[in-house]
Amino acid sequence: MADRPEEMQGDAQWRSAGDRIQTLLDATSGGGAVARERAEQLVREVVEFYGAGLSRILAVVGDRADPGMLDRLVADDLVASLLLVHGLHPHDVRRRISDALDRVRPYLGSHGGDVHLLDIVGDTVQLQFAGSCKSCPSSAVTLELTVEDAIRTAAPEVSSIEVVAPEAAAAKQTTVIPAESLLAQVHARARVNGGSSAAWHPVPDLEDLAPGEVGGFSVAGAVVLACRVGEQLYAYRDHCPACDGSLAGAALHRRVGSRDPVLRCPRCHAHFDVVHAGAGLDCIDDGPARHLDPIPLLLRDGVLSIAVPAEPMGAPA
Repeated sequence: MADRPEEMQGDAQWRSAGDRIQTLLDATSGGGAVARERAEQLVREVVEFYGAGLSRILAVVGDRADPGMLDRLVADDLVASLLLVHGLHPHDVRRRISDALDRVRPYLGSHGGDVHLLDIVGDTVQLQFAGSCKSCPSSAVTLELTVEDAIRTAAPEVSSIEVVAPEAAAAKQTTVIPAESLLAQVHARARVNGGSSAAWHPVPDLEDLAPGEVGGFSVAGAVVLACRVGEQLYAYRDHCPACDGSLAGAALHRRVGSRDPVLRCPRCHAHFDVVHAGAGLDCIDDGPARHLDPIPLLLRDGVLSIAVPAEPMGAPA
C-alpha cells in the first residue's frame, strides 16, 4: 500500500507526491485497460479543476495593493511547483533558475566554491563553476546540487546544460551536455568515489546540535558525522582518510594559526578543516592531500535534509 502523506515527515512528503500518484495509477492497470483509462481521466479532471482555481487565486492576488504577496507565494516550493505544473508561474526561467542557485550558493560558498549562471538560450542553460567546485572531490556533489535541485526543480522545461570552463569562456567555447547525460556523469563519478547516486533524506534532528558540538547520525544506512560551527551545519562521511577509521568521538577545537575550529580524529589525531570541504591540515610528504568526504546538507521545502548515496556506504576504503 502506498505511503499516506500524513505518515511522512513535514513538507518533504510532497516531493514524492508525483511518484505516489503514478504508483496508484499503475496499480489500476490490474483492473484492465478501461479502469486505467478512467483513473487517468480522473487525475486529469482533478488537475484541471485545481489549475483553474489557482489561476483565479493569482488573478485576485495580482489585483491587491501588496506587490510582495506574489513573491512570497512563489518562494514556497510547494506552491511554486504547483504553479509550474499548470503553467502559471509568474517568473520567467532566468529568474527561477537564478533564485534556485541563490538558495544553494551559501552551501557552495562554505566549501570554497560557487556557480554562475552565464546565459539561457532556448531550453539550454550555460553554467560555470568556480573555486573548489572545479577540482575538489565533492565536485560531483556540487553538480548534483545545482543541476538537480536548482535547474530540474525550478525549470523543468530545461533540456540541456552547457558547463563552461573558465578558460574556455574567454575563447567562447562550450560543451553542450544533455541534462540526462550530465546527471549520468554525476552519478558515475559518485560511484567511482566509493558511493552511488545520491538521494535526499530529512534529518531534522541535526538542528539540535549546539555550536561546537559534533554528533554521529545514521541516515538511510549511512553513518554521518555532523557538526555546527557558529550557525552553520556541516556533514561528512564517518571515515578518517588518515587512519581509515571511524571519526566517532571526534571533537572540534581551536588549532594554533587557525581562525575556525578544526576537527581532530580521536585515533590518529589528524586535523581537518570542516568549514572548507574537510581539507586535511597536516603536512604529508608521501602522498596526496587527505580530505573528509563532504555530504550536502540543505533546507529543502523548509526541512533540513541530507544527500547520501541511495545504497548504504560500505566500510571505509
